[in-house]
Amino acid sequence: MTPAQIKFVELEKKKEEVKKYFEELKLATEALAKEIGINGHFQDHEGTVYQIVEPEGKFVQFDRVSYIRTRRSHEKRGDLSLTKAKELGYEVE
Repeated sequence: MTPAQIKFVELEKKKEEVKKYFEELKLATEALAKEIGINGHFQDHEGTVYQIVEPEGKFVQFDRVSYIRTRRSHEKRGDLSLTKAKELGYEVE
């Protein structure tokens, strides 16, 4: 594998961890909003001040290049079918 392929695989394997982190952060933010309300605020022990707000808007980002992959051993399916992977010349089970 090339260095670019190795780097891609390393990062792709972390994707689920990152998604989980952002989902946990979202839930924690929602719980905090229920606790202190919108526009509520607090300061942490390091001095950083946080305020819960309703964002004015978010920009939607569309990637110009993406990827699909076959399933991993613990998954039921992937975006790239095993049949297609075989057609591309790979040995898959």
